[in-house]
Amino acid sequence: MEVIDSFKHKMVAHFQMSDLGTLSYYLDIKVRHGKEALMLSQSTYASKLLERSDMAECKPWVTPMEERLKMWKASTTAKVDATLYQSIISGLRYLVHTRLDIAFAVGYVSRFMEDPREDHWAMVKQLLLYVKGTVDQVIVFPKTDGSGL
Repeated sequence: MEVIDSFKHKMVAHFQMSDLGTLSYYLDIKVRHGKEALMLSQSTYASKLLERSDMAECKPWVTPMEERLKMWKASTTAKVDATLYQSIISGLRYLVHTRLDIAFAVGYVSRFMEDPREDHWAMVKQLLLYVKGTVDQVIVFPKTDGSGL
């Protein structure tokens, strides 16, 4: 604590700042400090993303995407609103910060942002249904004794 206090005093001497205490919420990421672990979640952000995509009231799904799914940029299905598609994909990409389970699926649907089609949008909707079912998921960083084990 002595080192931390010394650092704070040095910073105050050079910058205008204030101590807000223990971090609890930052950029839509909720931070919980437990005795055994530090936990991060974006459940509020995920819920807002579901509302923005009109999927807040849908039934949840169990997987982020189908296994061995093949999609192409040169799809012949109807075009969808590119602005909405890009907005939802951007939101999902931000959600990946605490939701590593959707990283591959988000990367896959990101390939089609330039010219999104109905089949691409259907895959995004399935991914959103999975997010709906796992909205309260957290990432846990266990506290250690400093030994690196």
